[in-house]
Amino acid sequence: MKKLEIVIKPEKLEDLKEILDECKANGLMITNIMGYGNQKGYKQLYRGAEYKVNLLPKVKVESVVDDDIAAVIVDKVVEQINTGNYGDGKIFIYDVEDVVRIRTGERGTEAI
Repeated sequence: MKKLEIVIKPEKLEDLKEILDECKANGLMITNIMGYGNQKGYKQLYRGAEYKVNLLPKVKVESVVDDDIAAVIVDKVVEQINTGNYGDGKIFIYDVEDVVRIRTGERGTEAI
């Protein structure tokens, strides 16, 4: 099993949810976050004063899926979410040792 942490621009959330639904990802967690990457934010002029905005709004979507589904999701996200601009986001992939469904005690892939 793999845990995918996908960090994207907020306006791409609906596209990402469609990809996850198509790939039969059972569950997801969505968090609004702030951050920056290579672009280090941007400069803005406000009432004649220049100031730097370096924390940009992002959305982090987390999901635990089977190994084979994870590869498909990553490929589709890179293909469909990519705009070619800085700030498109990143995908972090972690190995998941085990999952336990609290309600039933099921473990492993049956629990996701």
